[in-house]
Amino acid sequence: PVLVDMWKKIQHSNTVTLREVFTTKAFGEHSLVFAYDFHAGSETMMSRHFNDPSADAYFTKRKWGQHDGPLPRQHAGLLPESLIWAYIVQLSSALRTIHTAGLACRVMDPTKILITGKTRLRVNCVGIFDVLTFDNSQNNPLSMMPQYQQADLISLGKVVLALACNSVAGIQRENLQKAMELVSLNYSSDLKNLILYLLTDQNRLRSVNDIMPMIGARFYTQLDAAQMRNDVIEDDLMKEVQNGRLFRLLAKLGTINERPEFQKDPTWSETGDRYLLKLFRDHLFHQLTEAGTPWIDLSHIVSCLNKLDAGVPEKISLVSRDEKSVLVVTYGDL
Repeated sequence: PVLVDMWKKIQHSNTVTLREVFTTKAFGEHSLVFAYDFHAGSETMMSRHFNDPSADAYFTKRKWGQHDGPLPRQHAGLLPESLIWAYIVQLSSALRTIHTAGLACRVMDPTKILITGKTRLRVNCVGIFDVLTFDNSQNNPLSMMPQYQQADLISLGKVVLALACNSVAGIQRENLQKAMELVSLNYSSDLKNLILYLLTDQNRLRSVNDIMPMIGARFYTQLDAAQMRNDVIEDDLMKEVQNGRLFRLLAKLGTINERPEFQKDPTWSETGDRYLLKLFRDHLFHQLTEAGTPWIDLSHIVSCLNKLDAGVPEKISLVSRDEKSVLVVTYGDL
């Protein structure tokens, strides 16, 4: 329970938040249920990048006498280095928050990393191993975390190497030399050094912060991309906010226009200020062309509603349905 509470407190943009853990018999047996946030339209890194068997061809064993094929180049299907660094920044950021909280990820694997949209990563299934392997006899359930954190760094290195090779076969022990040759040929020395650092066992305890110098100024690229994405989302949100304003206006008009009666007065909606609003509704929706056909112009409707919402002093001519009277009022009056 202590570990579950610790995981619930982890709120990070690159992890799927754990909400609840409970047992149930709803499926005909004793089940342990983990409830996480839902991110619609996500797919795993495995299905996005590693579902092409032909990408493993460079690492498959060849028959006796056959020579290795040439190293694949970037135009032959390898991922752009900028994309790999974008993934590294996000995954290392998630690990940094998890490790700082005294926990370990333990699920750094392409089958457990979700991709939402084009490049947004989220580490899924966090906390499951901590619950499934919980030992009541241990005095301190966090005693093994430093070792698990070191294993996280190795797992991160394997994920990055697999991305650089565009193949999960590249992280198999017998293929490591070939995989590193491929990385050396196609990518920068920074990426190669980062992979070597993560995969090489060190005598001292390592920290995810150690790879920050290798990421370097690429971090600013990711920060800039995130802020630009935020601007796009805010612009779209602003449009929806405007839609909400106009909807509220239409809802208010709808409660008044053509109301059968109010306070026992059947002509309530046809008199006084209410009559003006009825004529304004006709002005919005029921105009006709010179040929007598309905004139439908959404920009006219939106423009008039915006002027009504602001109460501008602009004057407007409202014509009665029998066309015998014309009322000139301002949007402010309405």
